[in-house]
Amino acid sequence: MTDTAQAPAAAPPAPAAPAPRGRRRRFTRNTVVAQVLLYVMLAALALVYIYPFLVQVATSFKSEQEAASNPISLLPQTFTVAAYERLFVNSDFPLWFLNSAIVTVLVTLGRVFFVSLAGYALARLTFRGRAAVFAMVVSVMAVPAVVLLIPRFLVLKQIGLYDSYAGMILPLLVDAAGVFIMKNFFESIPVSVEEQARIDGAGAFRVFWSVVLPMARPALITIIILSFQGSWNELNHFIVSTQSPELTTLTKGVASLASGQLSSGTQYPLKLAAAALMTIPVAVMFFIFQKRIMNTSEGAVKG
Repeated sequence: MTDTAQAPAAAPPAPAAPAPRGRRRRFTRNTVVAQVLLYVMLAALALVYIYPFLVQVATSFKSEQEAASNPISLLPQTFTVAAYERLFVNSDFPLWFLNSAIVTVLVTLGRVFFVSLAGYALARLTFRGRAAVFAMVVSVMAVPAVVLLIPRFLVLKQIGLYDSYAGMILPLLVDAAGVFIMKNFFESIPVSVEEQARIDGAGAFRVFWSVVLPMARPALITIIILSFQGSWNELNHFIVSTQSPELTTLTKGVASLASGQLSSGTQYPLKLAAAALMTIPVAVMFFIFQKRIMNTSEGAVKG
């Protein structure tokens, strides 16, 4: 009977709950303030990063006088497309764009094929000197690209590829960083998948092409994006590999505009119009494959 009477008396400890609620409320308030400050900081950094691009686009629609007197304003007082008209009518911009498109597409396709082949060979094939070859690939990544410009020019001149599409494309078909990425990705694929294909009678290339390569889609998408961006924005290699105006790419052409080769004056609208048009293909690539880049990173972490 006494035990039964004491049982209800054990219930009163429940009112102690309000204290955690107060602590939880204060913690939530602090979290909100911290998040607001973080987003304000990120917005400020984004504005600092994006503002030059907005100035570039806005200035391309200004007149020469307005661009010189008020170069950083985002709203043109007199909206005009004269810079774009001059760019397409009085310059070889369409030819530059065509040359860049041809080189970029061929380099991207070729680099994806050869880089994946090299990466698979280093990851799966057993041959003498494989470790030395991979060490050389890694060492090439540590060499500044500008150091190789003069040797590259001498080699192209010696073998007769200077000032040609072949001289522009062939040296860019293999990239050390791409080989490194593909090798690491192929090593994350279970060997048992390939062994099953070999039991069915598939050769080394058949296993690579039909079994392993389709599984490497995330890495291939990464290589496609990096190759497209790198070859589209390449300048130094095209300087040392060509001299004919017919082989001028966008990077060389826009650089010539920036140096004032097209008449005199500042020509800010003309130069920035060319730069704005040049950024469109790369921006489109990144917007299209934005989610795939994130998925690639997640897959690499899981692997």
